[in-house]
Amino acid sequence: MSKNDLKEAKIFSLAQVVDRCIVVVEEIGGPRLVPIWIGIFEGGAIAAELTGQEPPRPMTHDLMMRMLKSAQAVVEKIVINDLRDNTYFAAIHMTLLGGEKVVVDSRPSDALAVAVRARCPLYVAEVVFQKCPELLKPISEDEVKSFKEQLKNMKPEDFFKDLKEKP
Repeated sequence: MSKNDLKEAKIFSLAQVVDRCIVVVEEIGGPRLVPIWIGIFEGGAIAAELTGQEPPRPMTHDLMMRMLKSAQAVVEKIVINDLRDNTYFAAIHMTLLGGEKVVVDSRPSDALAVAVRARCPLYVAEVVFQKCPELLKPISEDEVKSFKEQLKNMKPEDFFKDLKEKP
């Protein structure tokens, strides 16, 4: 996957919806959004870091980052790289001590929890934007409020019902 196939992104919003969370990733410099449904605990891990909460003991993603730091590995970037069968896929790109580059397959929820802790760039592969139904950024405050209300009532199945597999 070339650099041109990747679009830089950031977290647009994170919300709890009943028994799960939805994290919406936005294309930087572009209008597209990618909503990703994740578990409640992973959503909490992302929210805790975004809001600066420090648990008394390390949580799983904090432990992961401490282990990487101890091994002198650096998280270079996170890539949400595919969407298959209504499931998003991600990869954590790292540089190990000695300069070796490695890519680790990950759930997007874990990759995003690592990204906010590593403060590394986040990318979405163009193929993901092409495969998921088009969702564009709201423009006005009213549109933002309406968008958030729609997300509260939406299930992953609703979003993906018109999904078309593209090559």
